[in-house]
Amino acid sequence: MYVNGSNALLPSTDTFVIPRKGTKSMEPSSPFEKRGSVVDRKPDGLRSMQIDDKKAIFGWSMYDWANSAFSTTIMAGFFPIFFKQFWSVGVDTTMSTARLGLANSIAGILVALFAPILGAIADKGRAKKRFLLFFAYMGIVMTCSLYMVSEGNWAMAVMLYVFATIGFSGGNIFYDALITGVASKKKMDLVSALGFSLGYLGGGLLFALNVWMTLSPGTFGFADATEAVRFSFLCVGLWWAVFSIPLFLFVKEPDQGGKKSGLNAVKAGLGQLQQTFHELRRLKGIFLFLFAYWLYMDGVDTIVRMAVDYGISIGFESNDLIVALLITQFVGFPSAIGFGYLGGRIGAKRAIFVAIGVYLFVSIWGAFMQTKNEFYILAAIIGLVQGGIQALSRSYYAKIIPADKSAEYFGFYNMLGKFATVIGPVVMGGCALAVRSMGYSSDLASRASIASISFFFIAGGILLYFANEKEKTENIR
Repeated sequence: MYVNGSNALLPSTDTFVIPRKGTKSMEPSSPFEKRGSVVDRKPDGLRSMQIDDKKAIFGWSMYDWANSAFSTTIMAGFFPIFFKQFWSVGVDTTMSTARLGLANSIAGILVALFAPILGAIADKGRAKKRFLLFFAYMGIVMTCSLYMVSEGNWAMAVMLYVFATIGFSGGNIFYDALITGVASKKKMDLVSALGFSLGYLGGGLLFALNVWMTLSPGTFGFADATEAVRFSFLCVGLWWAVFSIPLFLFVKEPDQGGKKSGLNAVKAGLGQLQQTFHELRRLKGIFLFLFAYWLYMDGVDTIVRMAVDYGISIGFESNDLIVALLITQFVGFPSAIGFGYLGGRIGAKRAIFVAIGVYLFVSIWGAFMQTKNEFYILAAIIGLVQGGIQALSRSYYAKIIPADKSAEYFGFYNMLGKFATVIGPVVMGGCALAVRSMGYSSDLASRASIASISFFFIAGGILLYFANEKEKTENIR
């Protein structure tokens, strides 16, 4: 395989090497192998000569830089605000909130339901890159189209947003799955962390530019902030398109053998999916990790998505919340790489425990927070571990699953990721209502609600402790 990205091939005990002239040709180990051919005999069946190649790692990581602009500028930043103030102008805020919530739910449920199925089909058809291209193209086109939606046309905005979100989330299934063909297990933690760190940096840079555009539209030649926000949607789509190019140029589809096409791939994928359901019952380590991941990521995503609402509830200004979001983005860039190194030193599982511990501390301290400076400090602390827990969860999972079924298994992984934040917000809301019904103030009820999220980190940490990463999957076929 490539060593440190160089083009020199090193012979190893599990590889047939083309014999020199005058030497006796090696016998093939099966009738399907040509005499003297180069065949990588990896135990997981993955035959790829781009493992740990620098160009492949760069191309793969840049996709995170590309599509993180959508999650930062669109999902977390401008779309919710613009949807209320521009596309739902004159509509009761309760109704607009319900419409936006429904849009997010529809997109999430569709991706969650179809993720394992599409993953299984992609594995059988060796079509991870083609599926990724399809979903990325869908997300890019729909995001750019938001620029053309007129004021008050909330229905069109919702439709485009749903398809853009499906493109974003669906593409991530196959992007995540490609890591098994890019990085060796030894470097997987660092490569996964590199992707997330570039995502934080790229998404943060474009979001900072977009915020500047809206705060000072005249500087950029816009008539007002509305025109600047609309142009930001176009910027995100173009950014996503341009910086996705390195992945499609430098990352090759892993050759796992047995490629099927068309209807045969669909039939084989559906059959494989049924088989995997039975496998998961035997793979206790993977099974426990998936549920641990669901719980602690429910806590992580709930804090991320409810932080703005919580900050407003205890009296902070919207500008303070935007500053906090930017702090998280730019702290997350170097910290994700740092966590990648930490995972390489102490193991991904132990590093995930560190991040869970930090989040547990954040959920408790947040209940006692009083000033906006404390809010900024909490944002920085979250930035220290947010990218790390996501990156190491991805790389840890990639190491314990069968590599020749990576898209299918990441389909299950992303399915649980989409169902995260289903329970968390309900627990927060229920806790707040319960405390309020006891006669306590709304401020105390809000603080108790954020503390209730600590349950998810405790429960997730316990399940993760019992997950066995040394479980063998080579014989699971």
